Amino acid sequence: MGRATDDIEDLLRRHAPQVLGALVRRYGHFDPAEDSVQEALIAAAEQWPGDGIPDNPRGWLIRVASRRLTDRLRSDEARRRREETAAALTPADAFVAPPPGEGPAGTGPSGLGRAPSEDDTLTLLFLCCHPALSPAAQIALTLRAVGGLTTAEIARAHLVPEATMAQRISRAKRAVRGTQFRQPDAQDRDQRLAAVLQVLYLIFNEGYTATAGPDLHRTDLAREAIRLTRAVRRLLPHEGRVTGLLALMVLTEARTPARTGPDGELIPLDEQDRALWDRTAIAEGIALAEEALAQGPAGDYQLQAAIAALHDEAGRAEDTDWPQILALYDLLVRRSPDPAAALGRAVAVAMVHGPRAGLTEVDALAKASGASGQQNHRLDAVRGHLLERAGEHDDARTAYRAAADATLSEPEARYLRRRAGRLDRPSG
Repeated sequence: MGRATDDIEDLLRRHAPQVLGALVRRYGHFDPAEDSVQEALIAAAEQWPGDGIPDNPRGWLIRVASRRLTDRLRSDEARRRREETAAALTPADAFVAPPPGEGPAGTGPSGLGRAPSEDDTLTLLFLCCHPALSPAAQIALTLRAVGGLTTAEIARAHLVPEATMAQRISRAKRAVRGTQFRQPDAQDRDQRLAAVLQVLYLIFNEGYTATAGPDLHRTDLAREAIRLTRAVRRLLPHEGRVTGLLALMVLTEARTPARTGPDGELIPLDEQDRALWDRTAIAEGIALAEEALAQGPAGDYQLQAAIAALHDEAGRAEDTDWPQILALYDLLVRRSPDPAAALGRAVAVAMVHGPRAGLTEVDALAKASGASGQQNHRLDAVRGHLLERAGEHDDARTAYRAAADATLSEPEARYLRRRAGRLDRPSG
């Protein structure tokens, strides 16, 4: 039963943005559409374990969510008139999901009429990155509507109160209300692409290393981010930024089998059993990284993918080409002020020039940024590693414990406290 429940949860997460996109495209009401989709997902989670998964699960969800949304719209006279107008403009069977393989002509098995489900998800993704929204609002709305994160999870990722994030998402929904649900034209799409890619990267990062909670890795989020990035790449196959981001995700996700031990404990990169890495994914990621670098000037995602490829190509931790990684980080930090990139460069400096050189870089980053919260936790964690390598065990132990106290991730906190414990002086 546990495995079946996990399969249903994965299926529901995969279909949720497709169903939401379908409802928003037809009815144009973001808030009530999202509420109706959530009700349909809850109904499925309650019914499917006992009744079995329907032959066309997405069609089932669309029918249930559409009925819930119709009930909502009919409760208000003005909304009822808008619903009738939308219905008059849409073929009556456009959103009725027939049995698999029996959709209207030209639609295939999706049964969605004018656009396949993947187009709905992509359209929803670009809608959430509408230029009328601020970058922060674009990210928050997409993480909620497409990534499926809760408002609390998004708030933790952005280090803001949940109430603040809820207001931000509500304002974003109001701002896109009435916007035509369609793929943007080429010029508009290019303007939104940077925000779309940033959001996909954030979804992936939250999946690969959850910012909070008992699990280190949220497979559903990481896989959904990769799936959506593949879809964007099919739309823009010659865009180096898209190819680079996909390469970075695939190369990073390839290490997942070796990242945790039997009890879910975190295993750092240099201690991982590389025989467990997904070599098929690594081969794909390296090919994508090479293609991305050939598609134009190297941007942030192409450079990060090249760094990830160098890590994945090393058969042993000691075989890693750190001088080349440092050179790539030098290029990356000159392009972008991203704190994560600067911290990665500090580690590379330590690996090439020694831990004390790395500590100098970390201290400079801390002074320049005045970092706190999650960023301070990452700085303290790296500082602890470098102090331990430098033989300064008392200071390393202090840094590890400070990092453990600051992180909201339970696996990270356990790992950091375990590192600190190894440095305790033996009694007597």
